[in-house]
Amino acid sequence: MDLTDPPVTGDPAAVPGAHRLLDIPGVRNARDVGGFRTTDGARVRTGLLYRSGWLAELTPEGTRALAKLGVRTVLDLRDPAEMLVRPDRLDGLDVSTAHHPLLPQDGADHYGEPLQEAYRLITDAAAGTLPALLGRLTEPEALPALLHCAVGRDRTGIAVAVLLSVLGVPDEDVVDDYLLSNLGLGLLDGVPQEYLDANGVVRFTEIVGPGLITGALAALRERHGSLPAFLAGAGLGEEGLARLRELFLEPA
Repeated sequence: MDLTDPPVTGDPAAVPGAHRLLDIPGVRNARDVGGFRTTDGARVRTGLLYRSGWLAELTPEGTRALAKLGVRTVLDLRDPAEMLVRPDRLDGLDVSTAHHPLLPQDGADHYGEPLQEAYRLITDAAAGTLPALLGRLTEPEALPALLHCAVGRDRTGIAVAVLLSVLGVPDEDVVDDYLLSNLGLGLLDGVPQEYLDANGVVRFTEIVGPGLITGALAALRERHGSLPAFLAGAGLGEEGLARLRELFLEPA
């Protein structure tokens, strides 16, 4: 995966989609996944799926904000050890939870390595996780849902990119949504942000360019022929794909 392309920097207001970021106290990098137009003229519904960083620092004000959004399901993509170190604060929320770790069992240990390696591990593990994760969204009373990992960019970014792509959102918009995390995590000034990994070790999140997400999508497409074929063949099935489109798409 290519990291040589320059990351997006500059005026936060000029970042595509900056208006989509949500103010949820105690939660970083939160936004609605909907609003994008598809190549066949439809639009991804808003108010159905949100993405963010962990909820370990959710405040009472943030709890009220999530409740106002009507969130019914919280989908956690973190490693079990990460969840133990920084459990989500869900008191006061009437939600169901689901755990779909998007790294292999020892994958969180690789976050000390270059992000290219972590993304390779995520795409390797995707066939065992993503179909079940996206299938969870089609279950009765599952929506609206919130999808998150640690900082809401890498594992969450790949999962959302696959979903938007199979819904028909153009790649350039998928990339813009991914890069919005640079703003959502406060990285546009070039100063890395701290977070704790699964072992309680302080690590740093740095600004990224589009190469990571385009590389991840290209790897999945090359391996499986297409993203719909990947999901259908990995267990979601054509019926599950059709249900995702039925739930998430509306006329533009």
